[in-house]
Amino acid sequence: MADRRPRSFFGLSLFFAVFLMFLYGPMISILVLSFQGPEGGLVFPMNGMSLHWFERLWAGGGQVEIGSALRRSFVLALVVMVLTVSISVLAGLAFRRRFRGSTVLLYVAIASLIVPSIVVSLGIALEFRLLDEAIKDFGAAAGIGWIQNDFVSVLGPFTSGLGAHLTWTLPFGLLIMFAVFNRFDPAYEEAARDLGATPWQTFRHVTLPMIAPFLIGVAVFGFTLSWDELARSSQVMGADNTLPMQLAAKTTTVTDPEIYALGTATTAGSVLLVIVMFTLASLMQRRGGRG
Repeated sequence: MADRRPRSFFGLSLFFAVFLMFLYGPMISILVLSFQGPEGGLVFPMNGMSLHWFERLWAGGGQVEIGSALRRSFVLALVVMVLTVSISVLAGLAFRRRFRGSTVLLYVAIASLIVPSIVVSLGIALEFRLLDEAIKDFGAAAGIGWIQNDFVSVLGPFTSGLGAHLTWTLPFGLLIMFAVFNRFDPAYEEAARDLGATPWQTFRHVTLPMIAPFLIGVAVFGFTLSWDELARSSQVMGADNTLPMQLAAKTTTVTDPEIYALGTATTAGSVLLVIVMFTLASLMQRRGGRG
């Protein structure tokens, strides 16, 4: 006789279904409501069905002004992604050998994961405000006109904002690369060196192709974590808003589903990026397996 499932199985299945509903229900609701007609509201039941709010969002001029914030967030996320991948690879290579202070340096590098994000943002903002005061004092003492007349602040997306986002993305990249290199077989590199390859040729033709799929994962982490980061951005962007900050500012005055359309569009973009990157990683692994 076939084994019967215990009653606990059905209880756990029900709990898991409720968990999935709690996890994805809000996102699905926003997705559905974003396709309402021109007279649609913010809650169910839906009033018609159309692409009106996406067309309004694309045309601009609505209550959600996203153009500059979207471009700013996209470029910032790209810069964060490149720096996260580059620094994580270099750090992973460096930590393959023990050196004095490596353990302390590791703990310092990943400590920002356990510090509340708003505290990190406030701390970075304070540092840059102190830097502002130092620059202004220097400009006054040295008689530099443009500092005295035109300088406002060094706070901005690609100064303090970039640093704040890296405190969030780099620890994940470092942990991934440390795990990769801990399992990396150095025999392949030794074989390349025995055949006369230089250190750079060994890295380019042996090490890099083997770790490339994991670099795609680090890149996805770097881009997506920066793309939707709000708390660490809140105090460090100066006069410029990122897309999550713009969304947060608009949620207090939103009166129509346009913001739902924006949420659907940005979520679709993030999902598409993840699919493309992991498809690329899968193709690279298959190619490596055939080789």
